[in-house]
Amino acid sequence: MPAEWDRHEATWLAWPHNTSDWPGKFAPIPWVYAEIVRALVPGEIVRIIVASASHERSARRILAKACVDCSRVEFFRIPTDRSWTRDIGPLFVRHDAPPREVAINQFAFTGWAKYANWKKDAKVPARAAQALGMRSFRPAMQGRPLVLEGGAIDVNGSGTLLTTEECLLDPAVQPRNPGLGRAETEQALRDALGVAAILWLGKGIAGDDTHGHVDDVARFVNGTTIVLCEEPDAADTNHAPLCENRERLRTARLESGAPPDVISLPMPSPLLFDGVRLPASYANFYIANAAVLVPTFNDPNDRSALGILSELFPGRAVRGIHAVDLVWGLGTLHCLTQQQPAR
Repeated sequence: MPAEWDRHEATWLAWPHNTSDWPGKFAPIPWVYAEIVRALVPGEIVRIIVASASHERSARRILAKACVDCSRVEFFRIPTDRSWTRDIGPLFVRHDAPPREVAINQFAFTGWAKYANWKKDAKVPARAAQALGMRSFRPAMQGRPLVLEGGAIDVNGSGTLLTTEECLLDPAVQPRNPGLGRAETEQALRDALGVAAILWLGKGIAGDDTHGHVDDVARFVNGTTIVLCEEPDAADTNHAPLCENRERLRTARLESGAPPDVISLPMPSPLLFDGVRLPASYANFYIANAAVLVPTFNDPNDRSALGILSELFPGRAVRGIHAVDLVWGLGTLHCLTQQQPAR
């Protein structure tokens, strides 16, 4: 699996339609999507999944009003239950020996082992592979399809994968692959994604209903460097687990045997809506060809996070995308996007 900063052929999004994901706040969400697309099209094609012809017309109307260059947008009519493309969309892998073929891993999807509306989403990778005329694989372990969401992992593209025990190894809460232990899970990841080293963090952040997705906690920004969220307030729920994750990375080793460089990324102040703690995190940024899109939360730490990431991605414009409404759906920019690597 190539790193996210490798050259993309396209970025995939699923246009929003499930109002229950943003109860009482759905109206601004398509306009946030339009802003995301507007930021992406200067650097790459954007491939948008829509449910129907009328859904496509609605998306086109909003994109046009937002002055998006729709010559850089392609639509694919694929029914979905929800819009979290990172988890429901195709996960692409690449064979780097000539010819550099790109293929799709059709991991199983079960609604984060929590929600009932997932059966349309589970078919998205196969439908995408068919639409692209692309070879695909169905990863399995012990004779069962392997369940994996894209937000549960992050890779450096040279052989190391980052994930959390809370998401992939908890046998009781939202278990993805019941009966698979650490050794079996690691072997399945190595086989499916071509990785050699797996770095295990502990827990994710408060408010994350996926039960520990790593893309709200820590991310690779190059082959040897990880940004890790930090919460200095000892009274905050996130303080202890994020400190533990830092300790884990002190003894972690990349595929080369070297320790990763670790850079702190601040957390925004706790964000609540209707009494619910939301998983607001600057780690949910998305690395595109020409830009890095970073969720912002009307928080004093917005500027600090944008500055840190700007220094780490000197060749890309780092752009803040207002995500206070978006995170009411319990995810932001990385959760909504999926990169398709170039050959």
